[in-house]
This record gives sequence, structure tokens and C-alpha cells, in this order.
Amino acid sequence: MTNKLRYSKIAAGTMTWGSWGKALNTTQMIALMQHCIANGVTTFDHADIYGDYGNEALFGKAFKESKIARESIQVVSKCGIQMTSGRENTVKHYQYDADYIVYSAERSIKQLNAGYIDLFLLHRPSPLMQPAEVAAAFAKLKSSGKVKQFGVSNFTPSQIALLEKEVKIEANQVEFSITHLNPMYDGTFDDCIINDRLAMAWSPLGNYFREGNEQNKRLKAVLEKLAKKYEVNESMLLLAFIMKHPAQVMPVVGTATKERITDSLKAAQIQLDLQDWFLLLEASNGNEAP
Repeated sequence: MTNKLRYSKIAAGTMTWGSWGKALNTTQMIALMQHCIANGVTTFDHADIYGDYGNEALFGKAFKESKIARESIQVVSKCGIQMTSGRENTVKHYQYDADYIVYSAERSIKQLNAGYIDLFLLHRPSPLMQPAEVAAAFAKLKSSGKVKQFGVSNFTPSQIALLEKEVKIEANQVEFSITHLNPMYDGTFDDCIINDRLAMAWSPLGNYFREGNEQNKRLKAVLEKLAKKYEVNESMLLLAFIMKHPAQVMPVVGTATKERITDSLKAAQIQLDLQDWFLLLEASNGNEAP
């Protein structure tokens, strides 16, 4: 991706910072922002819908009061999902006409007190999406300096190809973890490598800490051994696993806990041995590599 190095290796996911999670107050949010930046996590991942369309305003208030220099961080946000909570909609749907995309970007910029958005993503694909409408919106936002780069989230390679009939797509944020390996096999990461797109992963720890299924029992047996070998914790190994992929995946770590932010960035320094990576893959799949 063009200017890939301008983003941090780990992104701080803000979904749980507001009413959908920890409900941080302004002081707590400022402290967490400062902690992220001090530890090299300078990319903050948002979406207009987070906190029933309320998180961006909370972050923006904290960001303004923090006096953090705008050029020291990178802001990512998303648009397109129309929910019934937080807005007067009768049904959840997706909206990608040019006017709405521009409105969403401008709203996010204002709410975030950001001045501009570094990377703006279409949140989920819509069967009614028209490439020309998206291209018109992106062109307007780019020429005005309101958005630096554009991408998508949860799109397949063919859906991206549809958009690229009219406009360049520079990133794709998808679900990827040791318990959700689909992007390695369905062409998503191949597409990112071939077309120089930034690959981003939401839910990078998967369901490992949430479910006691057979897959996670197999993983735990391997992770406990590797944690001793590398002298790190299981979370760090899970991130190191996905970051070893040649697509240079950026994990979006959705935590409001300072210690987990610190551990997440340390994961980028782990040089996971080739055979150890395949041991984890084997444990996830339940069988050896074909």
C-alpha cells in the first residue's frame, strides 16, 4: 500500500471505548490515547456506528482536550452501515450513494475533531453498491483534502474488483485470526499482496479466549509451550501468528486496557520460527498441512 509505513504496526480499535464496552470518560480516554502513542500505537480505528453513532464524538472531545498533535496520529474510520439503533431507520441496511459517503466522512471528521481522515473505509459490501457513486464521493473527498486514502472492510476480492472499475482501493480490513483463517485461503490476502493493499485484521485474537471448543483446546496445548519458549503471553503469540503472513497484516486490537496495548505492540517484535507457525496452524486446523 502507498505510504503503508505511515501507519503503526498495530491499530488501536476504539469500538469498546464507549457505550459498547468500557464507557471511558474523557480523562480515561485521554490517558489511553497517550499510552497508545507513547508505546508506538499511533493508528486509531473508528467507525461511525460504534457506540450507536456516539463513539467518534467522545473520542473527538478527548482528542481536542488532550492537545495531542494531529500529525502524530493516524485516524481510520468507516461508513455505510445504517442501523436502527441511534438513527431513525426501520431496517438495518447499507447506503453508498455519493452524497451519503461524503456526508459520513464530513460528519466523522467533525465528530473526531480530526481535520481530515487518513484512511476511510466502506464498512461492509452492499448488493446495491454502484462503483461510479463511490468513485464520485472519493474524488470529492480527496480533492478537498478531507480524506487521504480510501479502502474497504469485509469485502471479497471480486467486490473490490467491481469498485476498481472506477476507483483505486488501498486497504481491506477483514476478520482474521488463528481461529478464523479464511482470508489466507479465499484470495483476500493474495489480492492485498498483488495489488499493494494494506491488509488489516479485526478480532485478531479470534474466539480463543471466549470459547472452550476442541480447536481452542488444541491451540492451548501448543500456545502454552510456545509461551515458555518465547517468554511471552498467549495473546502476543496469537498476534505474532497473523503478523507473520506476507501480507504484512495490521491487527486492529480492540482493547481499552493499557497492558494489552503494550503487549500487542511487543508482539510485532516476536520472530516466530517457521515450524512454530505451522504448529499453530496445525492445531487450528486439527490436521497437518496438506
